[in-house]
Amino acid sequence: MGESRLKEILKGIIGESDSPLKALNLMREYLQARVLSILQREGAMVPLAFHGGTALRFLYALPRHSEDLDFALERKPELYDPGSYSRAIEHEFHHEGYDVNIKRSEDRSVHSAWIRFVGLLHELGLSGQEAEIFSIKLEVDTSPPKGAGLETTLVRSRVMLQLQHHNRASLLAGKIHAILQRPYTKGRDLYDLLWYQSDPGWPDPNLLLLNNALSQTGWQGPTLTEENWKAVVRERLQVLDWEKARMDVAPFLERGAELELLTKENLLSVL
Repeated sequence: MGESRLKEILKGIIGESDSPLKALNLMREYLQARVLSILQREGAMVPLAFHGGTALRFLYALPRHSEDLDFALERKPELYDPGSYSRAIEHEFHHEGYDVNIKRSEDRSVHSAWIRFVGLLHELGLSGQEAEIFSIKLEVDTSPPKGAGLETTLVRSRVMLQLQHHNRASLLAGKIHAILQRPYTKGRDLYDLLWYQSDPGWPDPNLLLLNNALSQTGWQGPTLTEENWKAVVRERLQVLDWEKARMDVAPFLERGAELELLTKENLLSVL
């Protein structure tokens, strides 16, 4: 497949949108899928487990778009090779005609990489600035809390992907940890929790992972148990900025009408 054909695929995806915001979300999701495909081919899904909001989107069709690709280094750390992953990503996108470069930061336990597409927004008619950069951020927690349950799932999202990821109980534990410990209000966290808790079949959080994560980040509250975790989350919800939360999540929702459902009262009721 030549580079012109590959660019035409992306242009066709953008053409499915009825607004610049939707076009941006569709473009991001296509590029995320391509990055995941490259990581899979390079063997990254052996040591790494996918988690976070984008994992929910790809694995369970969460009806909101997400920005970052988040991973935890869960197995065989000797196989983790971020330099190799970056070279493979750059090589493939260059071959397809993208102007791309990667900026990496590995001086802390959470390794970050920004995949920077130069001029792509302008080329697709989404920006008037010819050299504007669009970035996809990857984060890898190289010292994750212990106790996550792992699964591998085959999914199709523009491309076929076989992803190792945190299981459902562990994904929920990660979201609760973010709500309890994030120092600011993030509406995407609250929307995701509402989405989780409105599904009666979703399992309760992995409390081993959740308590280990809280301990790792200096939690001053009680140990969470089956009996008290909902009460602790309810208490946290009382002090959050709900107007700010709705403003944060609004650009990412597939169905804008759901924004009106994101209220403190609704979340307290599902808990």
